[in-house]
Amino acid sequence: GKSLTYLLPVVQSVLEDPSARTLLLYPTKALTQDQLRAVVRLVDGLGGHRRIESGVYDGDTPPNERVRIRDKAHLILTNPDMLHSALLPNHGRQGFAHVFRNVRYIVIDELHSYRGAFGAHIANLMRRLLRVCKHYGSTPQFLCSSATIANAREHAETLCQRPFTLIDEDGSPSAGKTVHFWQPPLLPSGVRKSVTSEMTHLLPFLVQKRHRTITFCRSR
Repeated sequence: GKSLTYLLPVVQSVLEDPSARTLLLYPTKALTQDQLRAVVRLVDGLGGHRRIESGVYDGDTPPNERVRIRDKAHLILTNPDMLHSALLPNHGRQGFAHVFRNVRYIVIDELHSYRGAFGAHIANLMRRLLRVCKHYGSTPQFLCSSATIANAREHAETLCQRPFTLIDEDGSPSAGKTVHFWQPPLLPSGVRKSVTSEMTHLLPFLVQKRHRTITFCRSR
């Protein structure tokens, strides 16, 4: 659902103006590939008469695919490193110049991942990106998304140097929820048992009881 909040206006802009372009930034290559599949499903489901081109532009993209994306793709999915090392330095090339001249939206997904020193680098990168867009006469709108940040609007404004409107109300239908808080017990030494150790017992129990379960942890 989170992805739809920025994909719908992006796709709408292309349907209204086939020259419109959108840059979608994701923190990892794996997430970029996942989102490309979501974009393809959405576009295929529309069944519109105008074809909406999309593609991933990263270090693994073959040269012929890069040419297609530069010349034809309406939605360009990439990452900050590629934006820094490939797209911005080559903005004068014919394909990139067309992209920056017609860019309508800049999407930053997983906004919470851009923090600390990395976030400072991204803030400078956004300034470079906006200077290039201004050079070509475009004024793109930022669309940022995150499901795990408390100060989304303030963080986005610091990162992008633009005013933002916060949308934090979930209007989608959902069933009622019961929230349980699990406190690991104290060991005889007086130290509390680690959460990871406790989960190695709790998770198999949930699976055996045939509860649909997903577990998040800091390590793979």
